[in-house]
Amino acid sequence: MLSIIFKFHMNNQSITKEILNWYDNNKRILPWRKHLTKKQKQYFTLVSEIMLQQTQVKTVIPYFNNFIKKIPNLKMLAKINDQKLMKCWEGLGYYSRARNLKKTAKKIIKKFNGNLPNNIDQLKSLPGIGDYTSTAIMAIAFNKQFIPLDGNVERILKRVFYLKTEKEISKENLNKKKSFFGKSNRPSDYAQAIMEIGALICKPTNPLCYDCPVRKNCKAYKKKDFDIKSKNKFNKVKYFEADIYKSKNKYLLIKNNKFNFLKNLLIFPMREINKKKFKSSFNKRINIKMSNMDMKISINKKNKKTYLSNSFLIDKVNTQNHILPSFTKKIFKSIVNY
Repeated sequence: MLSIIFKFHMNNQSITKEILNWYDNNKRILPWRKHLTKKQKQYFTLVSEIMLQQTQVKTVIPYFNNFIKKIPNLKMLAKINDQKLMKCWEGLGYYSRARNLKKTAKKIIKKFNGNLPNNIDQLKSLPGIGDYTSTAIMAIAFNKQFIPLDGNVERILKRVFYLKTEKEISKENLNKKKSFFGKSNRPSDYAQAIMEIGALICKPTNPLCYDCPVRKNCKAYKKKDFDIKSKNKFNKVKYFEADIYKSKNKYLLIKNNKFNFLKNLLIFPMREINKKKFKSSFNKRINIKMSNMDMKISINKKNKKTYLSNSFLIDKVNTQNHILPSFTKKIFKSIVNY
């Protein structure tokens, strides 16, 4: 029994060494990986991890740089007005993340004396921070022995252990399988190294197995079967009618207080309709894919002038002067000749 435990321990040590060696030679240069003070590292990690929720690294980098330039610390984040905050976030989408980030900053200053808590339960008590983000912060910002379970890490585990059934790919089972990675005396680097391998080597399609430091332990590699089993996720299809009011070269937008996914942002006046009404309409139609739904929108041109509360007339040429979600910008593009 002792010999089995010893062998398992030595194997984990070997895996840890291989992964860190690969990381030291191949890691990407990212703005939140700079040499920073402890305070900066905590803030940079918090901001980057919130931005990376549902958004890829290459997309986040320019937004992160701009955000840090304009809001360089937690105190400024807690005090910034909402309009300036949204302008800094504009284009990233999922605007509730920005609102939660500000709420988190205010709570940290009020409850934790301005210091990001290094306790997993306290981190989870902050707005917008769940299991993944809390473990990522603990590992990266505080150098604690945590391995965050993001999509990249899940993919490595599914291939290493050749996990195919719904039970095998459950979060509960994947969290157990993380013991495969063992522990490192460089927890911050190690957590980032594993995620980096998933992002750069163990890709969803065409994985670069010959460069992978865990290849010899990978059952999928031995079987030459790299298909990934994912939980079945189907986006809801919803139907909407958007009203386009035009006065000279300006378009009427309203401050949204109806749809939670675009709360307080400027949108065209719109309402949800049923499929039958959508199908029977002769209006121009556009499709917009959101993270949680597929939106099918009927564009309804209105000639009659109207007044709506919380409405604004926006010049199409100067949309960059306003905080507009990508959703609204896509509708603007669809009415280019209107």
